[in-house]
Amino acid sequence: MLIAVFFSGGLFAQKVEGTVSDANGTLPMVTVTIKGTSISTATDIDGKYTIASVSNGYTLVFSYVGYLTQEIPVTGDQTVNVVLKEDSQQLKEVIVTGYVGQQKTSISGAVSQVDMGDLSKTRVADVTQQLQGQVAGVFVAASTGAPGDGIQLRVRGVGTIGNTDVLYVVDGVPTRSIASLTSSDIKSMTVLKDAASASIYGSRAAGGVIVITTKRGSQGKGVLEVEGFTGVHFATNLPDMLNADQYLTAKDIAWHNTSGNAADAQSPYVRDRTTRTMSDTDWLDELFTTGISKNIQVSASGANDKFSYLVSGGLYDIDGIVITDNDSYKRANFRVNLNAKVSDRFTVGTNMQMTFIKQDKLSSSGDAPGVIRHAMIRPPVLSVYKDPSDPTWSADDPYTDLPFYVSPNSVNGYSRDYEYSSNPIAIVNYTDDKRSWYQAFGNVFAEYSFLSDNSLKFRSNLGIDLRFTHNKIFAQNYGDSTIDDPANVYYGNGRNNSPTSLNEDRGEDVTFTWSNTLNYVKKFGDHSLNALLGSEFIKNSASAIGGARSIYDNTTDPFRYLDYGGLGSPTTPYPYSSGSASGWSLLSWFGSATYGYKEKLFVTGTMRADASSRFGPNNKWGFFPAASANYILTNESFMKETSDWLSNLKLRASWGQNGNQEIPNYAYQNLYTITPNGPELQRLGNPDLKWETTTQTNLGIDFGFFRNKLNFSADYFIKKTDDILLQLDPPGYIGDYDPTYVNAGSVENKGFEFALNYQNNDHEFKYGVTGNLATLKNEVTKLHPNLPLIDDNFSHTRTTAGQPINSYYGYEFIGIYQNQAEINSYLSTDAGSVRPGDMKFRDVNGDGQITADDQTFIGNPIPKITYGLAFNASYKGFDVSFLWQGVSDVDRYNDLKQILNYDSRPFNSTTEVLGAWNGEGTSNTTPRLTFNDNGGSRVSSKMVEDASYLRLKNVEIGYTWTRIPRISNLRVYVSGQNLLTFTDYTGLDPESTLLKDQGTYPQMTSVLFGAKIKL
Repeated sequence: MLIAVFFSGGLFAQKVEGTVSDANGTLPMVTVTIKGTSISTATDIDGKYTIASVSNGYTLVFSYVGYLTQEIPVTGDQTVNVVLKEDSQQLKEVIVTGYVGQQKTSISGAVSQVDMGDLSKTRVADVTQQLQGQVAGVFVAASTGAPGDGIQLRVRGVGTIGNTDVLYVVDGVPTRSIASLTSSDIKSMTVLKDAASASIYGSRAAGGVIVITTKRGSQGKGVLEVEGFTGVHFATNLPDMLNADQYLTAKDIAWHNTSGNAADAQSPYVRDRTTRTMSDTDWLDELFTTGISKNIQVSASGANDKFSYLVSGGLYDIDGIVITDNDSYKRANFRVNLNAKVSDRFTVGTNMQMTFIKQDKLSSSGDAPGVIRHAMIRPPVLSVYKDPSDPTWSADDPYTDLPFYVSPNSVNGYSRDYEYSSNPIAIVNYTDDKRSWYQAFGNVFAEYSFLSDNSLKFRSNLGIDLRFTHNKIFAQNYGDSTIDDPANVYYGNGRNNSPTSLNEDRGEDVTFTWSNTLNYVKKFGDHSLNALLGSEFIKNSASAIGGARSIYDNTTDPFRYLDYGGLGSPTTPYPYSSGSASGWSLLSWFGSATYGYKEKLFVTGTMRADASSRFGPNNKWGFFPAASANYILTNESFMKETSDWLSNLKLRASWGQNGNQEIPNYAYQNLYTITPNGPELQRLGNPDLKWETTTQTNLGIDFGFFRNKLNFSADYFIKKTDDILLQLDPPGYIGDYDPTYVNAGSVENKGFEFALNYQNNDHEFKYGVTGNLATLKNEVTKLHPNLPLIDDNFSHTRTTAGQPINSYYGYEFIGIYQNQAEINSYLSTDAGSVRPGDMKFRDVNGDGQITADDQTFIGNPIPKITYGLAFNASYKGFDVSFLWQGVSDVDRYNDLKQILNYDSRPFNSTTEVLGAWNGEGTSNTTPRLTFNDNGGSRVSSKMVEDASYLRLKNVEIGYTWTRIPRISNLRVYVSGQNLLTFTDYTGLDPESTLLKDQGTYPQMTSVLFGAKIKL
């Protein structure tokens, strides 16, 4: 008997190990149990597990919420690999929320996982923009639609007056940008919205955290995937501009409505109809063309018991919707992800990506040299090209410049009747602004399991974010000359870019991140524990060098280098050189623990301490605690009777603090400048400078119905940021110094978030609907007593207590003066300077005059409502999906509208001016046409427009073949982007995040054709 027991319990008992994965890669935190016993373990972050005391005949149970449970008998094999099949009617269980993964049931904070299938169908260059409309409470928009321009992402509003960028963590390496990533390489993306879930990242998490893991190879046969698409892009929803006849008529009316011009006199606009050759140029039609994009992505992946790999590469190329290729964007990326099991307990790996990006930058917004703005304001009576008989024409510079050149000896050589605008086609053709950067980003790691059941693991992760940048701007002189003095050194030069110059700079920025964690995950009967201790050290160094030269005799490409420039003149800053360097570092200690009881009650506590080189010696360290809990009612015995319709009911609550250190390096120190008399104090330091601290409380509830086919979640949050970092002018009696950084002010964001998902896969026709909506109220609650107002005269905004950040500030437009009697009764002074047909503004203080004291808050640029709605369906091989995305209750200052329709200069206008006031009762919205100020020069609510919109971001239709020899599947598709937009905003694009719209490169409407093959 003893021998039998020995052999059956010892000799035949064995250790079984393996990897658990799904169709997309390995799965962490899968529960592996010996059936009928309490012996269990869980897979690590790489999907690997080891379980001891397994005898032949025993059965291993692999369970993972969101996947079908599998039972596999042990037959003597020491390696058991499992591929779980996803059960769409169950919740996905494990989410990577930080340095480790957590079971979804144990998460108590506001955490949202992005559906990567939906994300990949929004085929744009930047993964960040693909998040639009995907997650409640996450606002995403592009500053402009130009290829390669920046994307703004905000989680739960604008929490500070300074930098509020989100923190991305890619395979454990933090970064502020993911422009180099491609969605085809991403396995999962998780948004940590509340402070409790993000608190493990402490000092840099105030703006929210997005955790990204990239794909790895899966067990089984190696897989080769190739996907490519090409597309065409268009400018749509363009405004209706005046044609030549309408323009001349409108300017004739304006001329006669201008003081000093006799009513019976002939205006130059009537005269020029017959005495000059007038064009009828549609400048927007001349500027915009059909853009072309191409993309190819290739990946190879696979895995066995000891090793997994994924190798991918791709090319993305887009030439935008402006003529020529001076608004193009190209990206090449290469990725290698490797994992190797050195022994039963020791694993090493790397996830590394190299990216090269090149952008031909065009002035996509702004005034000078704003291509879009000048295409709108340039009069249609001017042609694109000069007549070759014009004495200023040349083959190198054939473009019209100053309106109606008169002669070299005339004053300025042009007619002011058609204003001083620039030829946008010339701007485009003479733009040579090339920007490129190379990035190496990734990590190497090693993980060791101290215990045989993998419950205690040590992981060391070394990450690098290395960037080399190169910017080269060649500004070639062109246009008509405005210099009449032959003695002037630049006599004969055109008025644009005089003299021809070259500016070139190169930079290096490298950040090393070294993190070490000790993670303990264990179940003890009804109890579970997931504990983490860790440290992190981050060091950044950056340097840049640049130079500039001017006066280039030869401007062809081979000579556009610094060596070939001249020395300039005493009146110009050329030549010059520059060089600089800076750096910062961060040392952190952190810990967290999640305790679970009977899979129904979970409590989590987190603490992180950060020491930053950016803060003074008195407040070097910041401490960021958090606590959260959830209660799953449906796991209570008294809720079992509802299980046929109520699958999940979970209550969540959390509180936590995060920090923000995004200020310039060395801001706490005195700053000196070198003068002929020696060093001189320029800015006073502040040794008491400390972190901004964001405190957030979150209450949430999750529902799952009908075996989790239908899921609904709701959250309410209050997010308050204190000790905001601001620049404050020192008192005059101290001295005339630059502003000093201080901690002053508070901002509060609060709102509701709702998410709904329904997926039905019960029949051959499968479909799903996902929707989300979030509300937001932003308010500045306190500023420094010596800085009660923060005004930005450029964007026409004011930040002060009681209002949202960057609220528009100006005069409230209330109509048009219809007659002189109305003017006299409303204004007690200055009535003589106002005419019937002029704009009428609210007299806020009731003193009978319109002065600066009558200015008030006239708009809010922060959206109060954001939402998204997605649909997907499939039948046999066919599939279709679409995504609607929108924002509501948001304002934008339309400066382009002001200069087009309300300016006192003869720019072109939109057809809105055809309905301008032309006598009593004709209009109460659009003032009279005049070259005098009709009130249009004032910053007013007339220029603040509702920028709410609803946009069909994506529609995709595809078909998949699965029965082709030697091919796993082949899918072809057609995709449309930004096909429909519903908005009352009259600018080119309501989506732009610019506070002041001076004419912005619009989002492109796109049609793409693509295919994906899997071998």
